Amino acid sequence: MRLVIIGGGILGTAHALAAIGRGHEVVQLEREPEARGATVRNFGLVWVSGRSAAELELTLRSRELWEEIGGKVPAVGFRPAGSLTLVRTPEELAVAEAAAGSPSAAARGFELLDADRVRTVNPALRGKFLAGLHCWTDAVVESRQALPALRAYLTGTGRYTFHAHTEARSIIDSGSGAKVLDDQGRTFEADMVLDCPGAAHTGLTRELVGVIPVRRVRLQMMQTAPLGEPLTTAVADGDSFRYYPGFAGPEVDALNAEQSQSATAAEHKMQLLCVQRLHGGLTIGDTHEYTEPFAFDVDEAPYEHLTQVAEELLGRKLPQVVRRWAGVYSQSVDPAAIVTRAQASDRVWVITGPGGRGMTLGPALGEQTADLLNL
Repeated sequence: MRLVIIGGGILGTAHALAAIGRGHEVVQLEREPEARGATVRNFGLVWVSGRSAAELELTLRSRELWEEIGGKVPAVGFRPAGSLTLVRTPEELAVAEAAAGSPSAAARGFELLDADRVRTVNPALRGKFLAGLHCWTDAVVESRQALPALRAYLTGTGRYTFHAHTEARSIIDSGSGAKVLDDQGRTFEADMVLDCPGAAHTGLTRELVGVIPVRRVRLQMMQTAPLGEPLTTAVADGDSFRYYPGFAGPEVDALNAEQSQSATAAEHKMQLLCVQRLHGGLTIGDTHEYTEPFAFDVDEAPYEHLTQVAEELLGRKLPQVVRRWAGVYSQSVDPAAIVTRAQASDRVWVITGPGGRGMTLGPALGEQTADLLNL
């Protein structure tokens, strides 16, 4: 079959990877020079630890696929680094203990470590904390490198073409095939069209399927200069327990009831996540904002909070912050849906809304769509 995939982000590219892997031909269209949205404005985390029970099997499959991809395409920067969620209060410790004793703990790779064992696993953590929830299944890819590397790999198959600076304007499904018309007057013929628009819910996407059950979420993040030493795992703080459904339970209810969370963290719905890039710098975030219209500028208070927490856990000053940015991602609001798939016609589908799980789940979602559509 010949597929046209609209959207050059991780979801579109993962669908291209799945289709190419099954012997099909793919033409991928991206309106920017390359993906510039949530795909590159994230941590690059393949995050198993906090996924809900309903998502766990799919997440573990995606983790497996990322490792396979990393073997074929080393430039994606796959690293089975694991993670440590560091706890600083008795309430956070209770959540970590419950997670380590849960029925899914073995599948997730959970182990609760005391402070000394945390420092053995990750010697860069010399700060103040009670314990750490270790998750060995969590992994990292290089978000700014992954997509160019994957496109180069796909191009090498001889069955993939990428068109940058190309905006799809309309799609015609004739019944025997589909045609995608772009903003340069070109027509791309296809047996199947997959529109993976990211957070662009209007325009062509709305014309195809109307209003779909998704919302946009805004975040703020930052990047430091090289740390000067290895940070051997990804690092999270106890506030992350509040936002990941895999930790839900009475212990999280008690955590949300106590008042130890700072006013800034509560206002901006914050957690600390910290990942070391291959160049040695740290990607640090993040915030959550759900009500539009979003501000066009960034707020400094969250960055001050993230710096304070990171320095408390590391026991040292952070290197200079060299970049700050905001990003917007698409999140399904259907609690039963990991991603929103809407059928516009027999040959045209819209796929969006993985939320902050796009990098984690991308390969498995591409595989899942291929199965659903009998590709």
